[in-house]
Formats: sequence, structure tokens, C-alpha cells
Amino acid sequence: MLPRRRFLQLAAGAASTPVTLWSASAQSYPIRPVRIIVGFAPGGGADLAGRLIAQWLSERLGQQFIVENRPGAGANIAMDAVAKAAPDGYTLLLVSPGAAINATLYEKLSYNFVRDFEPICGFLRVPNIMVLNPSVPVETVPDFVAYAKANPGKVNMASAGSGSSVHMSGELFKMMTGVDLTHVPYRGSGPMLSDLLGGQVQVAFPDIGASIEHVRSAKLRAIAVTTANRSGALPDVPTVSEFVPGYEASNWWGIAAPKRTPTDIVGKLNGELTTAVADAKIKARFADLGGTSLAGSPADFAKLIADETDKWRKVIRAANIKPA
Repeated sequence: MLPRRRFLQLAAGAASTPVTLWSASAQSYPIRPVRIIVGFAPGGGADLAGRLIAQWLSERLGQQFIVENRPGAGANIAMDAVAKAAPDGYTLLLVSPGAAINATLYEKLSYNFVRDFEPICGFLRVPNIMVLNPSVPVETVPDFVAYAKANPGKVNMASAGSGSSVHMSGELFKMMTGVDLTHVPYRGSGPMLSDLLGGQVQVAFPDIGASIEHVRSAKLRAIAVTTANRSGALPDVPTVSEFVPGYEASNWWGIAAPKRTPTDIVGKLNGELTTAVADAKIKARFADLGGTSLAGSPADFAKLIADETDKWRKVIRAANIKPA
């Protein structure tokens, strides 16, 4: 039998071993390419944001950070893949509002975000724009609310799909203003904007990247942005909250890893992303996308996701929204 003192020494040594290994892993991390799984098709806002951050991390850390697109099921396919990946820092997730929306929208998921993921850092917030077909005879949010209330159920609200950020922005607006708009879901922003431009639908809340050129060319009329603050890309366009106090909706993106990823690898990635969002060139690229930097600790990002999950749970249940 081992003497008690020797047993405690060995036990203490064993307990410290993972910390030593984790520290060593973080110092050398990454030693091979890292995948960032994006749950949307190439070319969209999420993909562009993911590639921008992947390029930054590749240059800073000396290994390739490779964006891998796995679109489908509102980003559930991507989230399921990362939830099941090894927690070693070599498979990461580009987190979008779908992480908060899908928790309530889908009754059965193969993953649970809180249980299966380690939030690392948010890095970008991008507004949606409340846009109208120019045939709608209003110029402001209060005028639109009055117009919609005078024509209940006759104004068609387009979205990029049931449960999308575009859809949820509109449903939050409906809930907070009491207007009756008819939801018309499309399979993506392209066909949605095509019908909005053609006048088959009258209002939508597309992301700024997809719609800003139509606004600048006066093919669509922007009457508000959905973020709490005005967008630098459209400084003369007011926020919805200037007329509907407390309203806020946006696209936001960050990075997460599978649960039990070593804490110091999470910390290293958080530090790199925090440095990225403070960089003048990155800020300029974010501005090109119509967005602003997010930053903070892993706990800050976890709180953002939790707050968004609570907000969209209330909207989904009030409007009885179901996945397409």
C-alpha cells in the first residue's frame, strides 16, 4: 500500500497533467489546418464574414483556416457536424442567429447548443433593412404602420424562408406594432428580392449586404434599419427603434467550438478574434459589409446567444412559427 503522502503526491501530479498538456497544446496550436464550418452557401453574408476571419486567423497563426460550407436546414446540418467533431480546436463553427432561433423553431434537434458548444467570440453585427417596393405610398415607419392597419392582411411581407433572420425581423415588427402582414416565404434572398422589386410583395427585412445596392439605386425604399444604432452604410436611414421603442434585430456572427475544447485554445482564439475586430483594416472590411465589430469574452458571447434565444423564443411562440 502506498503511504498516504505519496498517494496524494501522485494524485496531485495526475490532476495537473491535463493542464500541462492543454497549455502545451495552446502554445503550439494549430499544428495543422483548421476547418470553419459555415451553414450557408458560398457568397452570402455569413460566408463572406467567415472567409474574412479565416484569412485573418491563417495569417496570424501560420496554419490555414479553411471555410467549409455545409448549407441546409437553417444551419442545423453545420451545427450537428461541429457538435459531433473532436473537441481539439481543429473544427470550428461560424455561429449565426440560427443558433438562437432554431432552439425553439425545431422541436427535435440532434444537438443542444448550450450542452454541445463552447462559445469563443462574437465578431460582427450587421443590420437588416426594412425596405418597401416604391409603389407603397409611405415614407416612414409610422406611416407604414398606419397604412398596414388600414389594410389588414393585404400587405405581403416577404422573407428568405420561414425562421430566417429576415423573417424573424418582420415577425418581431408585427408583434411590437400590432400590424397584420401576410408572410410570403421564399427559398433564399434572391427570389425574395426579385418579387419585391417586381411588386408581387410589398415589404421585407433583408440583410443590408443583399439589398443596399437596390436602395442606393432607388429600386427599393429603405425606411429603417433593424439594429439599435443607425448604420454607417446608410446614416440617413433611421432605426426602427426610433419609432418602436425596444425593437432590435440583426444578423450577428461569431465562432464556437465543440464542448470540452481545451480552455486555453478557446482563450487563444478569443484573443486573436478580439485583436481582429480592433484592427483598422478589419473594421473597414466590416463597414463594407454594412456592419460593426462585436467583441468580448467567451462568456459575453454566450450571454448574447442566450439573450437572443430568449427573444426569439417569445416571437416564435407568439406567432406560432413552424419550419418550412
